[in-house]
Amino acid sequence: MVIHERKPRPEPLRLQCDRTRYRWAIPLVAFEWISQWVAYALSHWSFLEVLEYLGSFSVLIAVIFYFSESGNRIKQKHYQAWQVINTAQGKGGSGGRIDALQELNADGVALIGVDVSTAYLQGVDLPRAALTRANFNAVDARNSNFRSADLTAADLRSGNFRESNLQNARLVDADLSNADLNSADLAGADLTRATLDNVDLRNTDLRNIRWQEIRSIKLANLAGVKNAPDGFLHWALQHGAIQDASPSP
Repeated sequence: MVIHERKPRPEPLRLQCDRTRYRWAIPLVAFEWISQWVAYALSHWSFLEVLEYLGSFSVLIAVIFYFSESGNRIKQKHYQAWQVINTAQGKGGSGGRIDALQELNADGVALIGVDVSTAYLQGVDLPRAALTRANFNAVDARNSNFRSADLTAADLRSGNFRESNLQNARLVDADLSNADLNSADLAGADLTRATLDNVDLRNTDLRNIRWQEIRSIKLANLAGVKNAPDGFLHWALQHGAIQDASPSP
């Protein structure tokens, strides 16, 4: 926006007063006439024009610096997110870890080996997250989204993943012993060499899971499972799984 522009020379005060219908308004007209002369004089002062150009130039410089330092700001943001996660390691509660994990994942940062054991992460949203060898031991992640996440060799023992979305998740070599997956969605999940001992799989959607190389499934509860692949239930029951529909204690 250009503020500085040359103003036209004001009309004589007498002409402006003659056009005024009310005599009581003449003092106001006179004040306006003085203001016009001040504006006229300042509009012809080149120094103000120079200041205006300098102001525009400073804005341009600020914009250039803002974008040139964007990489450093992102690094700082990621550093702070990792600091939140690492500081709260081994502690219960959220401790800001939900936002930190989601922020890092949204920026495409790999979360390989992250330790959030015993944390409260209910509703965490980590689609397509790189969580190889992550530690989710005894975590509370009910109603969470791990759709298409890579949880290869992850420690999910005793974790609460009730009603969570694990569609197409990669759970190769993952340990889910004693985990709660009641009513979770495992459609398309890869369970190759996964350990599922004593897992609560009641009412879980098992559509198109890769199950042929599951490492162990002893005492896993398969009551009410949905869309189990052909042959899975027979194989699982032969290898120690159970179907107990009684309510949880």
